[in-house]
Amino acid sequence: MADHYEALGVDRDATPEEIKKAYRRLARELHPDVNPSPDASERFKQVTHAYDVLSDPQERQQYDLGPQAGFGGGGNFGGFGDIFETFFGGGARTTGPRSRKERGQDALVRVEIDLDEVIFGTKRDLEVNTAVVCETCDGSCCQPGTTPIRCDICNGTGQIQRTMRSLLGNVVTSNPCGTCRGYGTIIPNPCTTCAGQGRVRATRTIPVDIPAGVDTGLRLQMPGQGEVGPAGGPNGDLFLEMKVRHHETFSRNGDDLLATVEIAMTDAILGTRTTLKGLDGDIAVEIKPGTQSAEVITVKDRGITHLRGSGRGDLRIGVQVMTPTKLNSREQELIKQLAGARKAQAPHFAHFQQGLFTKLRDRFMGL
Repeated sequence: MADHYEALGVDRDATPEEIKKAYRRLARELHPDVNPSPDASERFKQVTHAYDVLSDPQERQQYDLGPQAGFGGGGNFGGFGDIFETFFGGGARTTGPRSRKERGQDALVRVEIDLDEVIFGTKRDLEVNTAVVCETCDGSCCQPGTTPIRCDICNGTGQIQRTMRSLLGNVVTSNPCGTCRGYGTIIPNPCTTCAGQGRVRATRTIPVDIPAGVDTGLRLQMPGQGEVGPAGGPNGDLFLEMKVRHHETFSRNGDDLLATVEIAMTDAILGTRTTLKGLDGDIAVEIKPGTQSAEVITVKDRGITHLRGSGRGDLRIGVQVMTPTKLNSREQELIKQLAGARKAQAPHFAHFQQGLFTKLRDRFMGL
């Protein structure tokens, strides 16, 4: 059996990304739909099998160790147990053929949602390009109407055993059969649709319920929604990595929503009631008389629904008082009358104070 690294044309220390790139390049070149020659079909099978082994960290490690990896109970080497079995007339151990069905790989999909969708959660239909069961062979890897046949070399065991003499006695070694690759059977007529893999690439639509309270970077796991395994093996899992889009008005601090409202100087002096448009409907807000810039108004239970548990966070609104820059003569006269009536202090140095936005930030964060 050809070396898997040679089949893909990569070095033995190639990174997973280099292995993936090499496989994609060869698959496009050798796929039966593109290259109908028999040699290309056979090479496509070798390349695909090599990628299946080298793309799995555990299988790649086992492959790199070689068929003699392990001694005793853990590897393919017969070990002392086989020596004792040989001395006392016991038969050599066999692990049996390995199944063609293997678990599929997990998949990761990034999902972007708006901030208003985070409040109560949302539903999405995601289109995912993934491996699915081949409809032609239904995962059997065989051309319809045909079945695998038993390997004549290993008699269906998937293992080739040899007895070797050593100073300690007879040692039995067991290696995967090079003809059937350890499966115990051979597929003489592989499915032309999936090239004998039992699965193909396809776009699948998956309905997803995104819970309330998710945040950027959070991963949701959907068991059994990942890629189907070789030969129709069980599906891996699908992971959804969330990203919440930036909002022009509202930001987030945990499960609280933060916003800033601009009010006129007269409303800050006399107070007023107003209605603001929120992410989930109108919000009634009361501005109390004498409100200062950087004060924070808290509206209970108008934030984001808690991801785990019940209830919602709060909406925290920072106030910014807007001073008019252009006044007509009538307005100027009224302001002068107000200033004269109040007998305000002359401008003077005060204790150092942080800027408006710094104070807003500190009050938002509870500092």
